[in-house]
Amino acid sequence: MKALELKVPPAALVVVVIAAMWAISGIAPNLYFSIPGVAWWSAGLAVVGIGIAILGVLRFRAAGTTVDPRVPDQSANLVVSGVYRYSRNPMYFGFFLALCAWGLYLGSVVSLLFLPGFIAYINRFQIVPEERFMHDQFGEVYDKYRSEVRRWI
Repeated sequence: MKALELKVPPAALVVVVIAAMWAISGIAPNLYFSIPGVAWWSAGLAVVGIGIAILGVLRFRAAGTTVDPRVPDQSANLVVSGVYRYSRNPMYFGFFLALCAWGLYLGSVVSLLFLPGFIAYINRFQIVPEERFMHDQFGEVYDKYRSEVRRWI
């Protein structure tokens, strides 16, 4: 399965998951839930998620390193400040929160089943290969950072 490692842009994966959640939400109409004010809750959670992801991108740009996770060999610097003090993967965490917001908005239990799948895919095909590279590139400095900051939050 190494052929899938670092091949799919995470933003493209998010779009696919959004579409799949919407498509499957109509399959099981009896498995819906309703939360008062769901549109507001969903919008707020989406804004927080997108905001966290943007903060991650901005921190990478400020450090002069690549934002494209498919080319970790272009990582010029190890970013450990800003949102990276709290999460080693704030962009992925932000995407996850946005997907949670979409699932809440849809109100479909079945669509929420995509959330653990998203995490499993990102962990296996993005984060694990990135961590291998970061260890090879930055050695003990990265290992220390990894021991101090959680993968997601």
